[in-house]
Amino acid sequence: MCNHMVVYSPEREAVDRIFAALSDATRRDIVTRVLREEASVSALSRQYDMSFAAVQKHVAVLERAGLVTKNRRGRERLVHGDVTKIRAAARLLGQYEEIWRGRIGRIEHILTQPAQGDSR
Repeated sequence: MCNHMVVYSPEREAVDRIFAALSDATRRDIVTRVLREEASVSALSRQYDMSFAAVQKHVAVLERAGLVTKNRRGRERLVHGDVTKIRAAARLLGQYEEIWRGRIGRIEHILTQPAQGDSR
């Protein structure tokens, strides 16, 4: 049995917040919308079959993860997407992909090798 201890660091915790925030379909949709164009929380809430307060909570989760920022313009709070955080998450997923591609390559290599004692 392998006993690896997961060490938490501020960077790891930030990545955890990003992936936790993106685990919800509504939040992913909000990020997609505000990456295209800034929007007020009021305008966002009209896009979903949920209360303003529920959308506001989704935006707060995204804001804590650093995926969006809110800026005041007059009486409105405009939500903007932060593409640098999305890129950081994509880089991490790319690293995982490289690991798995390497493993798959090793498996393919093993499967194409003749078995020991095989007299082909």
